[in-house]
Amino acid sequence: MNFIFDKNTWQEIFGSIGKNKTRTVITIIGVLWGIFIYIALSGSAKGLDNGFEKAFETVAMNSMFVWAQSTSMPYEGFKTGRQLQLKMGDVSVLENRVPAIQNIAPRNAKGVFGDEPALVVNGQKSGNYAIYGDYPVFTKIATKKIYDGGRFINDDDIEQSRKVCVIGERTQSELFDKDEDPIGAYIRVDDIYFQIVGVHKFTPGGGFETDSDIFIPFTTFRKLYNTGDNVGWLTIAAYDDADVVQAETDVKSVLKSIHRVDPEDERAFGSFNLGEVFNRIMGFAKGMTFLSLVVGIATILAGVIGIGNILLISVKERTKELGVRRALGATPNEVKSQIILESVFLTVIAGIMGIILGAATLSLINSITEGGDFPYANPTVPIPYVLGALVIMVVLGTLIGLIPAQRAVSIKPIDALREE
Repeated sequence: MNFIFDKNTWQEIFGSIGKNKTRTVITIIGVLWGIFIYIALSGSAKGLDNGFEKAFETVAMNSMFVWAQSTSMPYEGFKTGRQLQLKMGDVSVLENRVPAIQNIAPRNAKGVFGDEPALVVNGQKSGNYAIYGDYPVFTKIATKKIYDGGRFINDDDIEQSRKVCVIGERTQSELFDKDEDPIGAYIRVDDIYFQIVGVHKFTPGGGFETDSDIFIPFTTFRKLYNTGDNVGWLTIAAYDDADVVQAETDVKSVLKSIHRVDPEDERAFGSFNLGEVFNRIMGFAKGMTFLSLVVGIATILAGVIGIGNILLISVKERTKELGVRRALGATPNEVKSQIILESVFLTVIAGIMGIILGAATLSLINSITEGGDFPYANPTVPIPYVLGALVIMVVLGTLIGLIPAQRAVSIKPIDALREE
């Protein structure tokens, strides 16, 4: 191993590289480009992965929304175009007949799907806001971040149909003075007084909500707006290990059975499967990572082969020099080790440059996308993966260096000295 730290060894390596500057630079770029592609693509894929995880961190991954529409087929004496309506009774039936369901939250709303929002008044200040009627179970599907001192709707609110509400952070800023604490205060919602029990921070991805929405108990909403047993839509979360696409199919199948709808009618119930969308995005990100690995290794391999070709040319050009060294007592292992060391050195230099360039590119991408609306965050490649790629490069550099090294030691000193 002493030859690694021998000044003469490195002088010969740098002398050899200096004789083939153009070819060496081009070959290094080839290896550099391989690890750069790997880092840039896999890091970008990870950024997409992180972005969507962050966007949906407050909502269950295997969640979906289901609502009633109108039939598109006649069935059991009912005509086409029959308007359907979800009912509270549907919830218990779905829980019993669809094992994949972990949580299900019936929801109602005013001012969301084209109808008039509620007029909300606090003293001399007023505004129009969307009102949601919810059960506490909703927060098990879509987490609501409540500011300190407040809370969300609880079971007692539901059982007693309490006139309590949770307002949004923008609602607070519009209806209350800056230093005024809204918790415990009363506001009028469509001329009915509600006590504020919490202020929620806006978290995208939880459904249709915004930072100005107001949440009240489902049972209170029913009495306030006379909705009876009607349900606007269902927010459903399947178990983590469940097939969310099959769960959606099963939910619709059960609803069709309950409401006497043709099993083949695909328009009777609408849905949005967030779990399916998320799985597709994660699949795309994993595909990008795999593609970056394949393309990166292939490009690295091509570059390393180029290094081997350069060293073969170098060995041929240094035939006489190698013959002199052999004649002066250099062992075959010393000659072979120098050629392999040169190969590994070029590979490592190219790898480090590629890593630096890839990291700089990811940093630039992060600065461009940071704070934007597109779900993208922190595009990085784990350090072990980067080191693993570098190790692969060193191994390939060593293996490819064996070819010119073997060529060098196969030259007989007497024959090398005869060449001109």
